[in-house]
Amino acid sequence: MLIECVPNVSEGRRPEIVAAIADAIRGVAGVRLLDCSSDASHNRSVFTFAGDANGVEQAVLAMFERAVADIDLRTHRGEHPRMGAVDVVPFVPIEGVTMAECVLLAKKVGASVADRFRVPVYLYEEASSDPARRNLEDIRRGQFEMLAVKMATAGWTPDFGPAAPHPSAGASVVGARMPLISYNINLATNRLDVAKKVAAAIRQSSGGYRFVKAMGITLEGRGIVQVSMNLTNYEKTPIFRVFEAVKREAGRYGVAVLESEIVGLVPSAALTSSAEFYLQIEGFNKDQVLENKLRTINSQG
Repeated sequence: MLIECVPNVSEGRRPEIVAAIADAIRGVAGVRLLDCSSDASHNRSVFTFAGDANGVEQAVLAMFERAVADIDLRTHRGEHPRMGAVDVVPFVPIEGVTMAECVLLAKKVGASVADRFRVPVYLYEEASSDPARRNLEDIRRGQFEMLAVKMATAGWTPDFGPAAPHPSAGASVVGARMPLISYNINLATNRLDVAKKVAAAIRQSSGGYRFVKAMGITLEGRGIVQVSMNLTNYEKTPIFRVFEAVKREAGRYGVAVLESEIVGLVPSAALTSSAEFYLQIEGFNKDQVLENKLRTINSQG
């Protein structure tokens, strides 16, 4: 059984806190920390680790223990929306495990987090039974600052835990989903209005591409803006299609793409499809990639 977990934590400016959380994850037997990416402008870190169900569960609880002790959202500021010290915890089935098992794990972990740390927990994506609370952006709307008011509103009682936010750690969102790509495109301008218009043009909720979630933000330290995205199905809406759309939309305002970045890990197939598109390779086969061919040979014994 191999489950991936990609928690997002509301800290990206204090490396000692990020390192302490990473060490807490590494300290759990049977779990491997695969990646840790921090962004000071977002004031957010993304951890990627994998293991079996028990190991992943214990790693999440160890991460919460450290994060709840060290992060106070009452003084936290950053470009990325957030409602919790540990903002979101998705479980992703990789090998030898079903989505249904990841849903059960999300519910078990959500209940444990609420009981142990008194942090309210909402279930999302495949773990949610309420269509109004399936999408992360809907649950997080209003952020930490409006959380107490939101939780007092009909329909927003958490799935687990107290009916009011934790004073410093807010609330967390836990769920199960398929792999997604956290993909950002930086624009060669400081015009936030352009980034927001581009994001609105490409995201699904505004009539853009399906499986794209996007927002425009400012990267204060660099004097530029960013179209920050989650691609929830890279096969049906591939990276190269999103990149070309952003480039085209930004060009309408006389703005060029400066660069793009991937936060955390990415399936090799997503990059391979982009190479195939830009190089215009005819009849390309994934087994033409050396590592893929070797993996196929090894799996056949």
